Amino acid sequence: MNPGTSNSEIMNQGSLLNVRPVFYNRYLLCIAGLGGLLYGIDVGIVTAALLYLGKTVDLTVSQTSAIVAAVFGGSTVSSLVAGFLADWFGRKKIIILSGFLFVSSIGLIVLSHGFVPLLLGRLLQGISGGVIAVVVPLYLAECLSAETRGRGSAIFQFMLTFGIVAAALTGLYYIHQAEAVITAAAGNADLIRAAQNHAWRGMFLAVIYPGTAFFIGAFFLSETPRWLFRKGRIEEAAIALRRASSQEEADRELREMQELEAEDKEQGGAKTGSLLQRKYVVPFVLACVILTLNQTTGINSVLPYLIIMLKQAGMSATQASQGDLAVKLLNCVMTIIAVALIDKKGRKFLLSLGTGGIVISLLGVASFFYAFESHRVDVSPQVKSRIHANTLTMMPSDVTSMASQQTGAVAMTILYSYGSGDKLATLVSSDTSSLTVAPEADVAGRPLVIRRAVVSPVPTERTGWFVTGFLGLFITCYSVGPGVVVWLTLSELMPTRIRSAGMGIALLLNQGTSTLIAGSFLPVVSNYGYYSMFLFWAGATALYFVTAVFFLPETKGKTLEEIGRLFDPVHNQQRSGHSR
Repeated sequence: MNPGTSNSEIMNQGSLLNVRPVFYNRYLLCIAGLGGLLYGIDVGIVTAALLYLGKTVDLTVSQTSAIVAAVFGGSTVSSLVAGFLADWFGRKKIIILSGFLFVSSIGLIVLSHGFVPLLLGRLLQGISGGVIAVVVPLYLAECLSAETRGRGSAIFQFMLTFGIVAAALTGLYYIHQAEAVITAAAGNADLIRAAQNHAWRGMFLAVIYPGTAFFIGAFFLSETPRWLFRKGRIEEAAIALRRASSQEEADRELREMQELEAEDKEQGGAKTGSLLQRKYVVPFVLACVILTLNQTTGINSVLPYLIIMLKQAGMSATQASQGDLAVKLLNCVMTIIAVALIDKKGRKFLLSLGTGGIVISLLGVASFFYAFESHRVDVSPQVKSRIHANTLTMMPSDVTSMASQQTGAVAMTILYSYGSGDKLATLVSSDTSSLTVAPEADVAGRPLVIRRAVVSPVPTERTGWFVTGFLGLFITCYSVGPGVVVWLTLSELMPTRIRSAGMGIALLLNQGTSTLIAGSFLPVVSNYGYYSMFLFWAGATALYFVTAVFFLPETKGKTLEEIGRLFDPVHNQQRSGHSR
């Protein structure tokens, strides 16, 4: 018995044995699923909000990108320290902390009226998501048996995708309400602005309820047996094992933990493992590569910018929101299928299949965007000549006249600045109203600078649905491959002694890459077109496919201790010696 544990604590934990393992495992998966739901909401809720956010809060292109990327930036910071905090204070306490941070972030965002508080709220939301992304899969890996660990981690991913769908449904509801009010407003600027303002704030406020349920529910979880074992609290570890599995299975896992600890002592292992030890380097590097490449698929840029992409591909706002919902529902459905397959087909097979399909789908989307973006014509000199009194006014007929070589509807996109960051303005030749670019009060007196002005053909609605189809293929392949495998692979590859620190560093690379890509997305596509980003993602995912096929070991059906021995050269040498 751990001397720091009181008799009352042991009695309380002992009473938990009366709770059937099946019931407790379901409760554990419910709370973990809520964690996945919140992480998905973090990623997805901003997608629809972008339609109105910039119309009620004065934001530049860079600031808009920063608000989208802030979730990933916050995750980058928290994922680095979450593992260490989980080692010091325990997995359960850090899960509770992540729920509190999520609820707090929603309050800050809803009350925001400018860029800085919005950014801080999104950062806090990202911090909570980063903690969840590290600690919840870690918690599941250390609590569930080898037979159910794959399904358990897959449920986390399923609820993550369901969170994205829930965010899309929330967005669609508020978009429908806002558009109805805007139509009824008959041009009343105050009513239109109020509807837009209510829409994006309502989207964020609606997700506070699952956050509160996660926060409260986490108090009733037990600590993980492997963390308790590492802290020398053997009796509590045994109780935690028996709470989640049968007596026979619990005893077997406890024996394996004790045997592995004895092996480490024989090899001179320290109480806490070092990432530089030979047997830890390979799984650590492999996990870091997989987590980094997981973001270079473009998943965390496709999901938040999906409505904008579909509008750019030729859809109306309503059609784009419907396409967005369809893709995200597909993500959810395919994740259910992946949950059923992961413990049957294995991690390596699904990851190889998924990454190969992603490459094909990304190349397909790139080809459709290139088909019309390659016909863009730079009209910056003509647009600059229309500036009068530091204000630019363009009529739809001006777009047609400047696109003399184009046939059909054309669109003009202007990247401009009044010295406080670049902004985008778009005018289509079929519009019924003009476009006016004028300085806001805070930049009065600063000259209008046209960074770039291009005209290009407006793609048809049919093109938009083709792009939706390829993005549907993309999300299908991601769901059955990287989406369902990556969290499980991360928690499985890392040996117990380095799991918290290793997962934190791997998630740091994951979220850092995500932040960089999401933050640079709008500036890159503004200058080089959407097809350039999709080509980059396709090339990076091809490298992901090679890694999955040639370097990833199969971990299906193995306990965490057995997986750890796969990378232990001393154990492998001993085993090969015995076999001879």
